[in-house]
Amino acid sequence: MQKTKSSRTTKRMRSSTSDSSPPARNRPTNKSGPASSSTPAVPEGAITRALFIQTMQILGAVLSFEFPADAVLSRHFRENRELGHRDRGFIAETVYAVLRRLRWLRRLAGEDATPRKLLLAWFARGEGWPMRNFEGLASATERDWVASVKAATLDEGSLAERADLPDWLAERLLGTFDEAGVLALAQGLNRAAPLDLRANVLKLDRDALLARLREEGIAAEPGALSPQAVRLVGKPALQKHPLFLDGSFEVQDEGSQLLGLLVQPRRGELVIDFCAGAGGKTLQLGAMMRSSGRLYAFDVSEKRLAKLKPRMARSGLSNVHPVLIAHENDAKVKRMVGKADRVLVDAPCTGLGTLRRNPDLKWRQSPAAVDEMVAKQTAILAAAARLVRPGGRLVYATCSLLAEENDAVVDAFLAAHPQFRSLSAQEVLHKQGVMLETGERLRLLPHLHDTDGFFAAVLERVADA
Repeated sequence: MQKTKSSRTTKRMRSSTSDSSPPARNRPTNKSGPASSSTPAVPEGAITRALFIQTMQILGAVLSFEFPADAVLSRHFRENRELGHRDRGFIAETVYAVLRRLRWLRRLAGEDATPRKLLLAWFARGEGWPMRNFEGLASATERDWVASVKAATLDEGSLAERADLPDWLAERLLGTFDEAGVLALAQGLNRAAPLDLRANVLKLDRDALLARLREEGIAAEPGALSPQAVRLVGKPALQKHPLFLDGSFEVQDEGSQLLGLLVQPRRGELVIDFCAGAGGKTLQLGAMMRSSGRLYAFDVSEKRLAKLKPRMARSGLSNVHPVLIAHENDAKVKRMVGKADRVLVDAPCTGLGTLRRNPDLKWRQSPAAVDEMVAKQTAILAAAARLVRPGGRLVYATCSLLAEENDAVVDAFLAAHPQFRSLSAQEVLHKQGVMLETGERLRLLPHLHDTDGFFAAVLERVADA
């Protein structure tokens, strides 16, 4: 099923509710060669004009909102392979920072501000650059404008303005949170996400993974919630790391890992990941099953399922069966009716819980998109439920923050399907040693749990209708 994709970001950004200037961070050196008499020196902590122009051009492409920001960045990096790791990190971090604080920046720079002005305003106020850093990047007229931006004060603004959210989204969130809660949530969403790994328990446990990483000088600590999670300090490049190449770990948000624990698959069972995507949770479920039983990965995208195959090969799993389906009522789905011990529905959603990684989503989504998702979620959950055998478990999950996509979908499903009853997500996790106080349904929020925003309900089929 269609899912919202996540992208990697680096380092924490400013709070969404403060408009004071933070200290400047270390910059990439961006030296293309030895300094010459015709090349002005770059001030300490500044960037080259070439890097500034590249960042401005990419920001302009992203702000058209024609394509997801991570897709625009990925395409640019593929087409400009000469860019080093630090420059790529700087460009991505800066673009995401502007997206996170776009409403605040437009109040500072003007609602019709160009990408260039937004970038200058971010460096002036978001990064707190001194005026010397703008020499060589901005004209004398622009530097006067930058000075005025640095000195500008803003009134408090509306709740949506203070939270850097579109009006409609702030209004929807007020149905679940009070004003202080919305601002706290926005502060969490407007920070960059940390980098989490999941130990592949089929190959090594978390303690062994931590020990191996630390031996190599990679700063890491155990996750606070998932017994399979490792949180890295910083954002090291891991794509060519031997432990990644041999499948000993996968990159997976710690909150996402709790969904697998709610499914709680056992050896020898028949388990279905109904909206598998590229298979991150599928791989977790397979490892928890110790590669026994049968694990089906359903998805409507052949491209996404193709990405699962090399990951399966690395993981060492032999019980995973990717299945391409046309829709939730495909004949391949109907053949599994009443046979599954466990079914995970990580439903397509607006993805608003992943704004730390995908800040463009808050500007690209709309109330109409929410309505469309709710209809899709309702149909998918009903179809997936038919696969669960009596006594089997169904887990419905999203990475959305909206009650319409979460509780409302589950409540409507339970009203229409009396053969299912709710189980306590908290009790399911407690029995596995995860002492999270979450209540009947799992609710993870970035400002409270330092994970992406997740919702999950655990349901059990008790009898045939």
